[in-house]
Parts: sequence; structure tokens; C-alpha cells
Amino acid sequence: MLRFLYVLGLAALSAAAQLTLHSGRFTVTSEAGTQLRSEPISLRHKSMGLVTLSPTDTLKVAFQVLNKETGEGVQPHQVFLRFYDPETQEEGIQPIRVSAGGKAKFELNMAKPPPSLPPTTTNPLAVSLIIGSFEHTGLQAYIFDLVVPPSQPAPVHPDEARFHLLPEIQHTFRPDQKMPPKFISFVASLITLSPWVVLIGLWSLVNPRLPRLASPSILPFTVTLGAFESLLIWYWVDLKLGQVLLYGAGLAVVTLFAGKHALVTISEGRTGKA
Repeated sequence: MLRFLYVLGLAALSAAAQLTLHSGRFTVTSEAGTQLRSEPISLRHKSMGLVTLSPTDTLKVAFQVLNKETGEGVQPHQVFLRFYDPETQEEGIQPIRVSAGGKAKFELNMAKPPPSLPPTTTNPLAVSLIIGSFEHTGLQAYIFDLVVPPSQPAPVHPDEARFHLLPEIQHTFRPDQKMPPKFISFVASLITLSPWVVLIGLWSLVNPRLPRLASPSILPFTVTLGAFESLLIWYWVDLKLGQVLLYGAGLAVVTLFAGKHALVTISEGRTGKA
């Protein structure tokens, strides 16, 4: 039991241990390798002057992460440099690889800036060092302000204009169709019905007789023809084309046999066999 409490106590002390930096320094060099500026990195306050880089300069940051209590090198789980523009609120996070002994090094070559560098203007970037560890207290320090050349604007995508706000579509509708006068509608109705009047008049002169229309041999054919007419009316009112074709196919078979039987009966009646 005592041993278990001792282990828990050591774990608590280890988790509460703080980190610090040793030999922290940033250096600015020119394209020719000339050292333009070199200052130590302080965790208490940032560098007083602006760190300015030209398009060909290189910024080098080096430090070692130590356990503040024991002075031993520590390899934290995460180490980042944060570049933040307070004006535009753009930021970039650059991970830094740390060795097992806690030593870290990073180079920012402005001739080939990394993708982690945010879009820049003439405003300085606030550079912070962030160190995270599961076994130690985290560390964050604002180390200096960095001025870099303004970045080029992002290239315009060829489809960008398609996502811009378009003018509102104004729909134009045709005016309502005007109804013809009632007299013209009445005359048109009479013209439409006139063929039926002529047909009925001619039938009255001919006086047609259909003696076998209601006979058992011919009536089924007449009923199927009426069913076809009813199917067309039903299609006009409610049915769909597929339903009409389905019902019509079945009705056509019945009509075919009924019509054949009716024709045979009429033929036999004319030849005197019925």
C-alpha cells in the first residue's frame, strides 16, 4: 500500500514538473550566409525590436527543452511555432521536431516559405512558442514580432465568378388569355354539333335496322367496343398511359375473339346456315 502511494506521489510530482528553455536563440542570416541579427530567446518577455526578413533572408530558431527542476533534456509531445496576424486574425502553425535530448531547430527560408506561414501583409506577425507534454506543465511564450514580405494574392479560380451573387431573376408571364364573346362561343358550339345533327337526320331517312345487335352472338362484341370507348374516357379522366396499355391489351384479346365469333355468326346467317 505504501509503495502504491509512493508511486502515485512520484507521478503527481512528475505531472507538475515545469519546462524551460536552454540556449534558446534566433538568428537572421542573408542569402550569402552573413549573420544579420542574433538574439537569445526569453520566456519572460519578447524581443524588443521587430525581426525583419527580406525575400532572401533566413530565420533560424534553436533551443533545448529542459526539465526546470532536474535540468535534464525533455522530449515533449508537441512543439509549435505560431505565426499570428492580429490585424487580419490569420494564423499559421509550424510543428517543430525535437530530439530525445530536447534539442530543436527550425529554419524559415523566405525564398521558399513553408505552407504553414499565413497570408501576410505589412503588419508584423506575433510569433509564439508552444510546448505541450502529457507529463509536464505546458509552456507558451510570446518571443518576438516578425515582419516578412507581403504574400502574393491567391490565384483567381476560373469558376470563381459562378459563386458570386447574381442579379435577381425577373420572371415575365404572359397575360391571361382573353375569352371570346359568348355569341362566338355559341356559334362555334353549333358548328361542332352540326355533323351529329346531319348524321341523325340521314339515319332517319335510311331507317337502319339492326335485328341481331342484341343477339347472344353479337352482343359481346358490341359490349367490348363500348368498353374500349369507356377505357378512353377513363384515360382522359384518371388513368395513366401505362395503365391504358395494360387494360387495353387484355380487352383487345377479348374483343378479337368476340368479333371473330360475331362475324362467323353473321356469315352463317347470310348463307342460310344459321
